[in-house]
Amino acid sequence: MQREIEKPRPESVGINDNEIRITSQGLIRNYVNYATSLLQERSLRVIVLKAMGQAISKAVAATEIIKIKWNPHLHQDISISSVRITNVWEPIEEGLVPLKTKRLVSVISVTLSTGEPKKKTTGY
Repeated sequence: MQREIEKPRPESVGINDNEIRITSQGLIRNYVNYATSLLQERSLRVIVLKAMGQAISKAVAATEIIKIKWNPHLHQDISISSVRITNVWEPIEEGLVPLKTKRLVSVISVTLSTGEPKKKTTGY
C-alpha cells in the first residue's frame, strides 16, 4: 500500500489582482460576481480567468455569463495549453520503492478586456 505525498509549492507562485482561478468546487455565480466587481468597482480593464482539468467547463460557463452581462463591451482572448503534473506515492510498508506517476492536465486561460487588445492573436 502507498500514500500520496504532497509536494510544497514554490514560493514564487502568486496570483495577480486581475486573475481569477477557477476550481471544480467553486460556484459559477461567485466567479461571475467577483469578475463583475473587478470590472465595475475596481475599474480594471483586463481580467483573466484560469482553470485546469475538470474546472475548464466552469471557466467557459463563467466567461459566457460575464460576456452576456457586459456585451458588447468585452473582448476575449483564449489560450489553451497543458501542464505535466508528477504525483509521488510513498510506500506505507518498509522495503517498497516510491511510485511516481506523470499526467498531462489541460489548462485554459481566458482574458477579458474592456478595450480591444493591442496584439490580436490567432482566432481573435
